[in-house]
This record gives sequence, structure tokens and C-alpha cells, in this order.
Amino acid sequence: MTASNLPPVFSLHRGSLPLLISIPHLGTQIPADIAATMTPVAQRTDDCDWHLDRLYAFAKRMGASILTPTYARYVIDVNRPPDGANLYPGQDTTGLLPVDTFDKEPLYRDGQLPTDAEVARRRDAYWKPYHDALTGEIAALKAEHGKVLLWEAHSIRSHVPRFFDGRLTDFNFGTSNGASAVAGVAEELAAMVEQHGGYTAVANGRFKGGYITRQYGQPLEGVHAVQLELSQITYMEEQMPYAYDEALAGKVEPLLESLVRTALARVEAA
Repeated sequence: MTASNLPPVFSLHRGSLPLLISIPHLGTQIPADIAATMTPVAQRTDDCDWHLDRLYAFAKRMGASILTPTYARYVIDVNRPPDGANLYPGQDTTGLLPVDTFDKEPLYRDGQLPTDAEVARRRDAYWKPYHDALTGEIAALKAEHGKVLLWEAHSIRSHVPRFFDGRLTDFNFGTSNGASAVAGVAEELAAMVEQHGGYTAVANGRFKGGYITRQYGQPLEGVHAVQLELSQITYMEEQMPYAYDEALAGKVEPLLESLVRTALARVEAA
């Protein structure tokens, strides 16, 4: 497949509400030239945020704009700063171009690690288009509505010892310690989950928001960003083939919709 007929870098569905759902780790594709330098484990894309487009299908029905990438985070992580800086100093994390999986399995064959030139090429080819689309849609929604809620949708396995001890809280809301959104919204959402029953929740705990949340969440300028890192055990099988669990997801989906609607109402009232 040549560069001219490769799949588009991202998909953007434009909605009618001042709401943009970004799912930056949904992609699973790896271009053939990059895959040729990688280990077989990379093809499994284990660290994908599986099925979030399906779990958030309600958002399209309610009128949200939805932005998703085509390519896997193993190609480049669009939720990392372009310079690759660690957002959690002192804690382990994967970088702009991950070189290993969450379980520390190598992603590249011996002698095939990306060069600085390759990092720059991928940043221009994959990272920049996603952020150009993100910037453009936020600007369009703000121009139309005056305010925007950017909801950063993420998920992760419930046990990843590299990043946290024990089982992860089910719903992890992040607003960069309150800097990226209207005051108290993360705490309100966490309280809603706890009151709903059946799930645990925390505000600005281990996951406070990645690069997108921190970079684009500017509440004084009318752009409010909330990240939800959802434990995958709440809606899917966490082992291959990473199947969607209809019964589990059917319980999470209505709660998720209530959370998004509540956050949007808070933003509109701010």
C-alpha cells in the first residue's frame, strides 16, 4: 500500500452540541514499513483502548463531535507532548514513540529502534494531523456555542503493575488537579459514580489527565477538558481476544452517558 492510498490518519464526526469526544488510543493499525521494524508482539496492539467507540456510541446519538485516530499508539502516542516530556515526573510511563508494551515487552527488533529523524517524520505524519483536527474542531465548536467540553475517553487494564499497585479504581477522572475544567466537576462526577453503586471512582488520582487534557483544557477561555480513564474490567475481557462484554457494557453505558451529560451541563452553566 503506497502513501497515497493509506487510510486517513484520523476520523472526525461533527456533531451539533458543544461537546467533543476524543479517543486518542483507539487506533490499531500499524503501517507496513513500521511493522517491518517491530516485534510480533506489536501486532497485537495490547495497549489499545479497546471498544471505546462502541461504548461511547450514545455520544454520537446525543450530538457530540467524535475524533478518533486510525493508527495505534505504538506508531506514535498522540496523547504525549511533541517533545516526549514525561507528564508524571518520577513515575514510569510510555513515551511519544513507545519502545515497549505496558508489560515491558520490546516493540522493536534489535537494531531497529526509531531514529530522531523517524520520530520527527511520524510526528509530522500522524501526531500533527490529529492535533490539527482537535484544534480545528474545538475552535469551530467554541465559535458556534461559546463554550466547549472536551471529553478525553481512555481505558486501561485493571492491573498494570508498571503504572500502579493492585487493582485500578473503576472510574478515574482527571482535570489536571482542577486546572483544565470548571471547578469541582471531577469530584462531582466521581461522587455520581459512587452514589450509583457497583463501581469505585476517584478524582485526580493516579490519572490526572494526559497531554491533550492539560494542553487544551483552558476553562478561562471557555474550553473545559475532562479525562476519564476507565478500567477495562468494567466492560470487556481484559485478555486476548479482548472481547466486548455486552452484559457488563450494558450497565456502564447509561452511567457513562449520565456522566457526560452532567459534565456538559456544568460547562454550559459555567
